[in-house]
Amino acid sequence: MHEAEQLTRFQSVIDSLTNPETGCPWDREQTPVSLCEYLIEECYELVAAIRAGKPGHACDEMGDLLFVLLLMARIFERSGSFSLGDALKMGADKMIRRHPHVFKEETCSTMSELMRNWAALKKEEQSASGEAIGILSSVPSSLPPLTKAYRLHAKAASAGFTWDDDEDVERQVEAEWLELLDARASGSAAAKEHELGDLIFTLVELGRRMGIKAASAADFAADRFRKRVESMESLARRQGKDFSSLSLDEKDELWNEVKSTEPAGAPQNPAVEFALPLQPSGDGAQ
Repeated sequence: MHEAEQLTRFQSVIDSLTNPETGCPWDREQTPVSLCEYLIEECYELVAAIRAGKPGHACDEMGDLLFVLLLMARIFERSGSFSLGDALKMGADKMIRRHPHVFKEETCSTMSELMRNWAALKKEEQSASGEAIGILSSVPSSLPPLTKAYRLHAKAASAGFTWDDDEDVERQVEAEWLELLDARASGSAAAKEHELGDLIFTLVELGRRMGIKAASAADFAADRFRKRVESMESLARRQGKDFSSLSLDEKDELWNEVKSTEPAGAPQNPAVEFALPLQPSGDGAQ
């Protein structure tokens, strides 16, 4: 069955689920606002499947995400706001408009030029629509903290507001670390939180300059920690020991043993084999 037919079938399923008389009570009661939490949840589940390097699982999770999006679109359509077709047209028109080097005769000789043109086109669109056009106005305040920090740094850098070179950023990281130590010595909870935030924010920029997104790096680090602790617990059980009752030195021994069994030079992100490239804006924003 072709994609268009599958889309029609999916919409028919949604219509049946939301039928006022014969549909599912849960689906009938949903609104765009109530679906937001499920939209975010499904996005995270899809991201987890992709990062785990499991295309089959990613396909399943993508279907779940599409269900929420299509249900939301149908609700908007029934309220007279807009249809799925309107959203598809708007999205396609936007991509065509922002890629004149593909759909028109314009050319870009470098990636930097491409990114500048992309940013200029977005600024023109915002100006025409009456939106605020500050350099940071397109970064949503509701983004996850590390992603928001990355986007803010990327936007500021695109306007020339950043450190001159990587060494300057490294020195700033060192300075923020010393300020955090001073704050800890002061005993002020507010000062400690403030300085820790500054340190993390600066580390995000250092990572950005290295081609690393702090949110992904932290996510992979958390996953590695989880897997190692689970392996430590399993190893302790095989040795007839209760993990929680072990001393810190004994736990350290288990930690080192688990680490020693990990493949040397293994990629941190198993999903890199089928990862998609970023949009030319450099911050992933549309």
